[in-house]
Amino acid sequence: MPIRWARLLAAGRNTGALGRNLAVRHSTPPYVAFSGDDSWWDEGALGIAEDLFEAHPRLGLLAARTLVGPDVPGRPVLGFLACAAVVRRSAFLDAGGFHPVLFFGGEETLLAYDLAARGWGVAYAPSVTARHHPAPGARPGRTAVQSRNHLLTLWLLRPLPVALRGTVTVAAAAARREPGAWSALRGTLARRPSALKERTPLPAPVESAARPLDRADER
Repeated sequence: MPIRWARLLAAGRNTGALGRNLAVRHSTPPYVAFSGDDSWWDEGALGIAEDLFEAHPRLGLLAARTLVGPDVPGRPVLGFLACAAVVRRSAFLDAGGFHPVLFFGGEETLLAYDLAARGWGVAYAPSVTARHHPAPGARPGRTAVQSRNHLLTLWLLRPLPVALRGTVTVAAAAARREPGAWSALRGTLARRPSALKERTPLPAPVESAARPLDRADER
């Protein structure tokens, strides 16, 4: 479907993932599809997404099947990738959007938890396809930022022993001088007071669903 019009919103500064919050707040349709400068949606994908939202009123976020690379399909992403997701506007706003403490990098997990905590569904839909063509080569500092934001997500939502265990694991990696570990630890400690101020533990059913992911991370 061709784009008939576009509205440019300028935040005035680099807001990281919060730029998506700005866009959703100023949008009027009930559903919002995210995309990045290196991703786009297959023809017809958003129509399928709209039908799924209409059929399932408690669906808050739809994670698309994501094909990575210029020509060869990559492994389908079974999680939530921001540049390949469609949200129900009301659910996104109810969950508070992307959290300012994280800024950018691995911010999707926290939003998925926040949606689930408020009773919204987060579903993977293989019938909806997005394309993602990231630039070759690692982004400097990306690993450290994602590790930092993983720890901050633990401090914001998860039981304190889980958050403490995760922090000790990164501290041990820093002691071994693993790349990015000291940066991740420093960033976590600098932002932890803000995270603790806004700490809201997950409801018991969501916490139970999150525990298998902890075991997977430990492996």
